[in-house]
Amino acid sequence: MEYNRITSIDDPNFKKLHDLMGQIFPPEEVLEYELWKEPLEDPGIRVFVAVHNDQVVGATEYRYYQDWNIAMTDFTIISQPGLGLGRFLAQNRLKDLNQLAKENGKVLFGMFAEIYDPYRVENHEFGGVKVMDPYVRREVLSHLGYKRLDLSYVHPSWENTGEAVNGLDLCFMPSDEELQTLPASLVKEFLTTYYSVLSNKPQEWLKMIQTIESKEAIDLLPL
Repeated sequence: MEYNRITSIDDPNFKKLHDLMGQIFPPEEVLEYELWKEPLEDPGIRVFVAVHNDQVVGATEYRYYQDWNIAMTDFTIISQPGLGLGRFLAQNRLKDLNQLAKENGKVLFGMFAEIYDPYRVENHEFGGVKVMDPYVRREVLSHLGYKRLDLSYVHPSWENTGEAVNGLDLCFMPSDEELQTLPASLVKEFLTTYYSVLSNKPQEWLKMIQTIESKEAIDLLPL
C-alpha cells in the first residue's frame, strides 16, 4: 500500500478521491471539485491517499499550523475493511506531522478534529461503509487519545450557504495525555482561521465564537 500526497486537481488520484468523498460524506461536507485547486496547491494543507492495486481505498487531509504548533485533521476515509487502513493512515499522518513539528523546532502540541456524535444525530450512514460508522469512528478516535472540548459546537456548511452544521463535537488529541484544558484564545484563533475561507458564516457559529472569546480556558472531556 502506498501513502501518496495529492497537490493538484489534475492528479488522476484526485478524481478517485473526490468520487470517494461523494460516496462517503453528506453533500454539505464536500467542497466542490474546482474549489479544491487552491487548497491542494497550498503547502500547509496535506492531502494523502492510500493506494492499493491502483485504487484509492483511503485518504486523510490534515494541516499543520507552525505558529501554534498544532494540527487539524480535516477528514479520514476508510472505504474497505480488512486492509489495516485505519492504522496505516493514522501512523503515516502522525509520522509526517512529527517531522513537520521537528522542522519547526518543537514537539507537536496536539491535533484538532471534528467528530460526529451519533448519539445526537443518527442519519449519517457514510455510504453504508460499516468501518465509517460514527459509533465505530468515535470509539477509535477515543482510543487514539482525542478528548471533547466542553462547548456546544457548530460549524459553517462547506457549501457556504450560511447554514450551521450540528451534531458534531470539536475534539483535541494532546501529545501530553495529562492536559486537561486548552486556552480559549487558541481555540478561537484556530477556528476563525480555519473557517476564514467561508464568507457566509451562520449566526450560530458567530455566537459560539463570542462564547469562546469570553472564556479563559476550555475543558477537555472524555470522548
